[in-house]
Amino acid sequence: MKDLKVAVIGAAGAVGRKVVEVLEERNFPVGELRLFATRRSAGQKIPFRGEKIPVEETRPEELEGFQLAFLAVGAEVSRELGPLLASRGTVVIDKSSAFRLEPEIPLVVPEVNGEELRHHRGIVASPNCSTIQMVMVLEPLRRVAGIRRVVVSTYQSVSGTGEAAVGELEEQVRGFVRGERPEPRVYPRPIAFNLLPHIDSFGELGYTGEEWKLVRETRKIMGIPDLPVSATAVRVPVFWAHSEAVSVELERPLSPEEARATLSSFPGVRVVDDPEKGLYPTPLEAAGRDEVFVGRIRESLAFSPGLEMWVVADNLRKGAATNAVQIAETLLREGLLEPLVRAGGKI
Repeated sequence: MKDLKVAVIGAAGAVGRKVVEVLEERNFPVGELRLFATRRSAGQKIPFRGEKIPVEETRPEELEGFQLAFLAVGAEVSRELGPLLASRGTVVIDKSSAFRLEPEIPLVVPEVNGEELRHHRGIVASPNCSTIQMVMVLEPLRRVAGIRRVVVSTYQSVSGTGEAAVGELEEQVRGFVRGERPEPRVYPRPIAFNLLPHIDSFGELGYTGEEWKLVRETRKIMGIPDLPVSATAVRVPVFWAHSEAVSVELERPLSPEEARATLSSFPGVRVVDDPEKGLYPTPLEAAGRDEVFVGRIRESLAFSPGLEMWVVADNLRKGAATNAVQIAETLLREGLLEPLVRAGGKI
Protein backbone atom coordinates (compact mmCIF):
# COMPACT_ATOMS: atom_id res chain seq x y z
CA MET A 1 0.00 0.00 0.00
CA LYS A 2 1.23 3.48 -0.85
CA ASP A 3 1.49 6.27 1.66
CA LEU A 4 -1.89 6.83 3.26
CA LYS A 5 -4.34 9.67 3.36
CA VAL A 6 -4.89 10.13 7.10
CA ALA A 7 -7.27 12.25 9.17
CA VAL A 8 -6.91 13.16 12.83
CA ILE A 9 -10.22 14.40 14.22
CA GLY A 10 -9.92 16.22 17.53
CA ALA A 11 -6.42 17.28 16.53
CA ALA A 12 -6.40 20.42 18.69
CA GLY A 13 -6.79 18.50 21.94
CA ALA A 14 -4.05 16.90 24.02
CA VAL A 15 -4.54 13.39 22.61
CA GLY A 16 -5.00 14.56 19.03
CA ARG A 17 -1.83 16.62 19.12
CA LYS A 18 0.02 13.66 20.59
CA VAL A 19 -1.25 11.39 17.78
CA VAL A 20 0.25 13.79 15.21
CA GLU A 21 3.52 13.84 17.15
CA VAL A 22 3.69 10.04 17.40
CA LEU A 23 2.86 9.56 13.71
CA GLU A 24 5.94 11.64 12.91
CA GLU A 25 8.16 10.01 15.52
CA ARG A 26 7.35 6.49 14.32
CA ASN A 27 7.63 7.47 10.66
CA PHE A 28 4.16 6.18 9.87
CA PRO A 29 3.61 6.22 6.08
CA VAL A 30 1.43 9.32 5.82
CA GLY A 31 1.08 10.67 2.32
CA GLU A 32 -1.45 13.36 3.17
CA LEU A 33 -2.46 14.46 6.66
CA ARG A 34 -5.53 16.54 7.39
CA LEU A 35 -6.42 17.77 10.85
CA PHE A 36 -9.92 18.50 12.10
CA ALA A 37 -11.40 19.95 15.28
CA THR A 38 -14.23 22.20 16.43
CA ARG A 39 -14.97 25.54 14.82
CA ARG A 40 -13.36 27.24 17.83
CA SER A 41 -10.03 25.50 17.16
CA ALA A 42 -10.09 25.82 13.38
CA GLY A 43 -7.18 27.84 12.04
CA GLN A 44 -4.65 26.61 14.56
CA LYS A 45 -1.52 25.09 13.03
CA ILE A 46 0.15 21.92 14.27
CA PRO A 47 3.70 20.93 13.29
CA PHE A 48 4.25 17.77 11.26
CA ARG A 49 7.43 16.87 9.36
CA GLY A 50 8.71 20.43 9.23
CA GLU A 51 5.40 21.91 8.12
CA LYS A 52 2.55 23.63 9.91
CA ILE A 53 -0.68 21.78 9.15
CA PRO A 54 -3.81 23.93 9.56
CA VAL A 55 -6.67 22.62 11.66
CA GLU A 56 -9.97 22.56 9.77
CA GLU A 57 -13.48 22.63 11.14
CA THR A 58 -14.95 19.12 11.28
CA ARG A 59 -17.62 18.88 8.62
CA PRO A 60 -19.00 15.53 7.42
CA GLU A 61 -18.71 16.53 3.76
CA GLU A 62 -14.94 16.98 4.22
CA LEU A 63 -14.44 13.46 5.61
CA GLU A 64 -14.13 11.71 2.26
CA GLY A 65 -11.35 9.66 0.71
CA PHE A 66 -9.35 8.79 3.84
CA GLN A 67 -7.89 5.34 4.30
CA LEU A 68 -7.34 5.89 8.01
CA ALA A 69 -8.84 8.20 10.62
CA PHE A 70 -7.96 8.71 14.27
CA LEU A 71 -10.84 9.93 16.43
CA ALA A 72 -9.66 11.84 19.52
CA VAL A 73 -13.04 13.27 20.44
CA GLY A 74 -15.81 12.60 22.94
CA ALA A 75 -18.00 9.52 22.77
CA GLU A 76 -21.03 11.37 21.38
CA VAL A 77 -19.08 12.74 18.41
CA SER A 78 -17.40 9.37 17.84
CA ARG A 79 -20.79 7.63 17.65
CA GLU A 80 -21.74 10.06 14.88
CA LEU A 81 -18.51 10.16 12.89
CA GLY A 82 -17.19 6.62 13.36
CA PRO A 83 -19.91 4.79 11.39
CA LEU A 84 -20.01 7.61 8.81
CA LEU A 85 -16.29 7.28 8.08
CA ALA A 86 -16.42 3.48 8.06
CA SER A 87 -19.29 3.57 5.57
CA ARG A 88 -17.04 5.59 3.25
CA GLY A 89 -14.25 3.02 3.34
CA THR A 90 -12.13 4.61 6.07
CA VAL A 91 -10.71 2.47 8.86
CA VAL A 92 -11.37 4.28 12.12
CA ILE A 93 -9.29 4.06 15.31
CA ASP A 94 -11.34 5.58 18.10
CA LYS A 95 -9.95 6.74 21.46
CA SER A 96 -13.28 7.45 23.14
CA SER A 97 -15.46 5.09 25.16
CA ALA A 98 -18.11 5.00 22.42
CA PHE A 99 -17.40 1.55 20.96
CA ARG A 100 -15.17 -0.17 23.51
CA LEU A 101 -17.78 -2.56 24.84
CA GLU A 102 -19.59 -3.21 21.56
CA PRO A 103 -19.28 -6.98 20.98
CA GLU A 104 -18.52 -6.70 17.25
CA ILE A 105 -15.86 -3.97 17.62
CA PRO A 106 -12.33 -5.02 18.63
CA LEU A 107 -10.88 -3.37 21.75
CA VAL A 108 -7.16 -3.67 21.20
CA VAL A 109 -3.78 -3.34 22.86
CA PRO A 110 -1.57 -4.72 20.06
CA GLU A 111 0.94 -6.49 22.33
CA VAL A 112 -1.90 -8.20 24.21
CA ASN A 113 -4.64 -9.07 21.71
CA GLY A 114 -3.55 -7.73 18.32
CA GLU A 115 -5.05 -10.79 16.64
CA GLU A 116 -8.50 -9.30 17.29
CA LEU A 117 -7.83 -6.75 14.54
CA ARG A 118 -8.54 -9.47 11.97
CA HIS A 119 -12.20 -9.22 12.92
CA HIS A 120 -12.66 -5.48 12.55
CA ARG A 121 -15.45 -4.14 10.35
CA GLY A 122 -14.18 -0.61 9.90
CA ILE A 123 -13.88 0.59 13.51
CA VAL A 124 -11.28 -0.35 16.13
CA ALA A 125 -11.52 0.89 19.72
CA SER A 126 -8.45 1.83 21.76
CA PRO A 127 -8.93 1.22 25.50
CA ASN A 128 -8.92 3.61 28.41
CA CYS A 129 -5.44 4.74 29.44
CA SER A 130 -5.51 3.11 32.87
CA THR A 131 -6.73 -0.17 31.39
CA ILE A 132 -3.96 -0.27 28.79
CA GLN A 133 -1.09 -0.13 31.25
CA MET A 134 -2.70 -2.70 33.55
CA VAL A 135 -3.35 -5.33 30.89
CA MET A 136 0.21 -4.86 29.61
CA VAL A 137 1.48 -6.39 32.86
CA LEU A 138 -1.42 -8.79 33.51
CA GLU A 139 -1.23 -10.53 30.14
CA PRO A 140 2.34 -11.88 30.42
CA LEU A 141 1.54 -13.17 33.92
CA ARG A 142 -1.67 -14.80 32.68
CA ARG A 143 0.24 -16.64 29.96
CA VAL A 144 2.59 -18.32 32.43
CA ALA A 145 0.57 -18.60 35.66
CA GLY A 146 -3.09 -17.85 34.95
CA ILE A 147 -5.15 -15.18 36.71
CA ARG A 148 -8.00 -15.61 39.18
CA ARG A 149 -8.71 -12.03 40.28
CA VAL A 150 -7.35 -8.48 40.23
CA VAL A 151 -7.56 -5.57 42.67
CA VAL A 152 -6.22 -2.20 41.47
CA SER A 153 -5.95 1.32 42.84
CA THR A 154 -5.03 3.98 40.31
CA TYR A 155 -3.25 7.29 40.87
CA GLN A 156 -4.11 9.24 37.74
CA SER A 157 -2.54 12.45 36.48
CA VAL A 158 -4.55 15.55 35.63
CA SER A 159 -3.58 15.36 31.95
CA GLY A 160 -6.08 12.51 31.72
CA THR A 161 -8.79 15.14 32.12
CA GLY A 162 -7.33 17.49 29.53
CA GLU A 163 -5.34 20.66 29.06
CA ALA A 164 -7.68 22.73 31.23
CA ALA A 165 -6.96 20.43 34.18
CA VAL A 166 -3.21 20.76 33.67
CA GLY A 167 -3.63 24.53 33.77
CA GLU A 168 -5.81 24.32 36.87
CA LEU A 169 -3.23 22.27 38.78
CA GLU A 170 -0.47 24.73 37.88
CA GLU A 171 -2.63 27.70 38.84
CA GLN A 172 -3.60 26.15 42.17
CA VAL A 173 -0.01 25.22 43.05
CA ARG A 174 1.12 28.79 42.38
CA GLY A 175 -1.82 30.08 44.39
CA PHE A 176 -1.13 27.88 47.39
CA VAL A 177 2.51 29.01 47.41
CA ARG A 178 1.28 32.63 47.54
CA GLY A 179 -1.11 31.78 50.35
CA GLU A 180 -4.19 31.93 48.10
CA ARG A 181 -6.92 29.35 47.57
CA PRO A 182 -7.98 29.46 43.90
CA GLU A 183 -11.49 28.19 43.27
CA PRO A 184 -11.63 24.86 41.40
CA ARG A 185 -13.26 24.90 37.96
CA VAL A 186 -12.38 21.58 36.34
CA TYR A 187 -12.63 19.41 39.44
CA PRO A 188 -15.23 19.54 42.23
CA ARG A 189 -12.51 20.22 44.82
CA PRO A 190 -8.95 21.60 44.72
CA ILE A 191 -6.48 19.17 43.16
CA ALA A 192 -3.22 20.85 44.23
CA PHE A 193 -1.74 19.05 47.27
CA ASN A 194 -4.87 16.91 47.36
CA LEU A 195 -6.27 13.54 46.21
CA LEU A 196 -9.72 13.04 44.70
CA PRO A 197 -11.19 9.51 44.76
CA HIS A 198 -13.57 10.65 42.05
CA ILE A 199 -12.91 10.09 38.32
CA ASP A 200 -16.01 10.21 36.13
CA SER A 201 -19.47 10.06 37.68
CA PHE A 202 -20.57 7.73 40.46
CA GLY A 203 -22.88 4.95 39.36
CA GLU A 204 -23.63 1.28 39.80
CA LEU A 205 -22.71 -0.10 43.27
CA GLY A 206 -21.03 3.18 44.15
CA TYR A 207 -18.21 2.70 41.60
CA THR A 208 -17.26 5.48 39.19
CA GLY A 209 -17.30 5.26 35.41
CA GLU A 210 -13.49 5.11 35.36
CA GLU A 211 -13.54 2.15 37.75
CA TRP A 212 -16.08 0.28 35.64
CA LYS A 213 -13.90 0.88 32.56
CA LEU A 214 -11.06 -0.94 34.31
CA VAL A 215 -13.38 -3.83 35.13
CA ARG A 216 -15.20 -4.27 31.83
CA GLU A 217 -12.42 -3.36 29.41
CA THR A 218 -9.93 -5.67 31.12
CA ARG A 219 -12.36 -8.58 30.83
CA LYS A 220 -12.93 -7.95 27.14
CA ILE A 221 -9.29 -7.42 26.18
CA MET A 222 -8.09 -10.50 28.06
CA GLY A 223 -10.98 -12.63 26.87
CA ILE A 224 -12.05 -13.55 30.43
CA PRO A 225 -15.64 -12.29 30.69
CA ASP A 226 -16.08 -13.34 34.33
CA LEU A 227 -12.69 -12.20 35.66
CA PRO A 228 -13.19 -10.62 39.12
CA VAL A 229 -11.72 -7.10 38.98
CA SER A 230 -12.17 -4.45 41.67
CA ALA A 231 -10.90 -0.91 41.10
CA THR A 232 -10.53 2.38 42.97
CA ALA A 233 -9.57 5.33 40.76
CA VAL A 234 -7.96 8.41 42.30
CA ARG A 235 -6.97 11.72 40.71
CA VAL A 236 -3.62 12.97 42.01
CA PRO A 237 -1.70 16.27 41.65
CA VAL A 238 0.65 14.96 38.97
CA PHE A 239 0.83 16.50 35.49
CA TRP A 240 1.62 13.47 33.33
CA ALA A 241 1.64 9.65 33.68
CA HIS A 242 -0.69 7.38 35.61
CA SER A 243 0.37 5.01 38.39
CA GLU A 244 -1.34 1.87 39.64
CA ALA A 245 -1.00 -0.47 42.61
CA VAL A 246 -2.03 -3.86 41.22
CA SER A 247 -2.75 -6.99 43.28
CA VAL A 248 -3.28 -10.19 41.30
CA GLU A 249 -4.28 -13.66 42.46
CA LEU A 250 -2.71 -16.33 40.25
CA GLU A 251 -3.78 -19.85 39.37
CA ARG A 252 -0.25 -21.22 39.83
CA PRO A 253 2.64 -20.03 42.01
CA LEU A 254 5.04 -17.57 40.40
CA SER A 255 7.95 -16.13 42.36
CA PRO A 256 8.82 -12.43 42.12
CA GLU A 257 12.03 -13.42 40.34
CA GLU A 258 10.10 -15.43 37.75
CA ALA A 259 7.62 -12.58 37.37
CA ARG A 260 10.41 -10.09 36.70
CA ALA A 261 11.87 -12.33 34.01
CA THR A 262 8.44 -12.87 32.43
CA LEU A 263 7.60 -9.17 32.41
CA SER A 264 11.04 -8.17 31.14
CA SER A 265 10.59 -10.34 28.05
CA PHE A 266 7.18 -8.88 27.15
CA PRO A 267 7.23 -6.22 24.38
CA GLY A 268 6.61 -2.72 25.68
CA VAL A 269 7.17 -3.52 29.36
CA ARG A 270 10.22 -2.36 31.30
CA VAL A 271 11.01 -3.69 34.76
CA VAL A 272 12.56 -1.18 37.18
CA ASP A 273 12.71 -3.03 40.47
CA ASP A 274 15.49 -2.64 43.00
CA PRO A 275 13.89 -0.70 45.86
CA GLU A 276 16.92 -0.98 48.13
CA LYS A 277 18.80 1.12 45.58
CA GLY A 278 15.85 3.48 45.15
CA LEU A 279 14.88 1.96 41.79
CA TYR A 280 11.15 1.83 41.10
CA PRO A 281 8.92 3.54 38.53
CA THR A 282 7.64 7.08 39.07
CA PRO A 283 5.55 9.39 36.88
CA LEU A 284 8.42 11.82 36.32
CA GLU A 285 10.57 9.14 34.70
CA ALA A 286 7.69 7.60 32.75
CA ALA A 287 6.44 10.87 31.25
CA GLY A 288 7.34 11.15 27.58
CA ARG A 289 8.09 7.42 27.27
CA ASP A 290 6.17 4.66 25.50
CA GLU A 291 7.08 1.79 27.80
CA VAL A 292 4.91 0.53 30.64
CA PHE A 293 7.13 0.52 33.73
CA VAL A 294 6.66 -2.01 36.53
CA GLY A 295 8.39 -2.42 39.88
CA ARG A 296 7.82 -3.25 43.55
CA ILE A 297 7.10 -6.83 42.41
CA ARG A 298 6.58 -8.94 45.52
CA GLU A 299 4.56 -11.80 46.94
CA SER A 300 1.04 -10.89 47.96
CA LEU A 301 0.08 -11.10 51.63
CA ALA A 302 -3.61 -11.29 50.68
CA PHE A 303 -3.66 -13.75 47.76
CA SER A 304 -1.93 -17.12 47.63
CA PRO A 305 -0.55 -17.55 45.09
CA GLY A 306 -0.40 -13.90 44.19
CA LEU A 307 1.74 -10.86 43.43
CA GLU A 308 1.76 -7.12 44.15
CA MET A 309 3.08 -4.63 41.56
CA TRP A 310 3.50 -0.90 40.97
CA VAL A 311 2.79 0.08 37.35
CA VAL A 312 3.44 3.49 35.73
CA ALA A 313 2.93 4.74 32.16
CA ASP A 314 2.47 7.97 30.23
CA ASN A 315 -1.30 8.24 29.78
CA LEU A 316 -1.04 10.43 26.68
CA ARG A 317 1.45 8.15 24.92
CA LYS A 318 0.99 4.40 25.50
CA GLY A 319 -2.26 5.19 27.26
CA ALA A 320 -3.65 6.99 24.22
CA ALA A 321 -1.76 8.17 21.12
CA THR A 322 0.98 5.55 20.90
CA ASN A 323 -1.44 2.67 21.36
CA ALA A 324 -3.64 4.09 18.61
CA VAL A 325 -0.71 4.45 16.20
CA GLN A 326 0.47 0.93 17.08
CA ILE A 327 -2.98 -0.32 16.13
CA ALA A 328 -2.59 1.46 12.77
CA GLU A 329 0.86 -0.06 12.28
CA THR A 330 -0.51 -3.55 12.96
CA LEU A 331 -3.43 -3.04 10.58
CA LEU A 332 -1.01 -1.91 7.88
CA ARG A 333 1.44 -4.74 8.49
CA GLU A 334 -1.33 -7.36 8.38
CA GLY A 335 -2.98 -5.93 5.25
CA LEU A 336 -6.12 -4.94 7.15
CA LEU A 337 -6.47 -1.38 5.85
CA GLU A 338 -8.36 -2.28 2.72
CA PRO A 339 -11.54 -0.30 1.98
CA LEU A 340 -14.47 -1.54 4.06
CA VAL A 341 -17.53 0.15 2.58
CA ARG A 342 -20.81 -0.76 4.29
CA ALA A 343 -24.09 0.03 2.58
CA GLY A 344 -26.15 2.73 4.22
CA GLY A 345 -23.42 3.68 6.65
CA LYS A 346 -23.91 0.52 8.73
CA ILE A 347 -21.01 -1.47 10.09
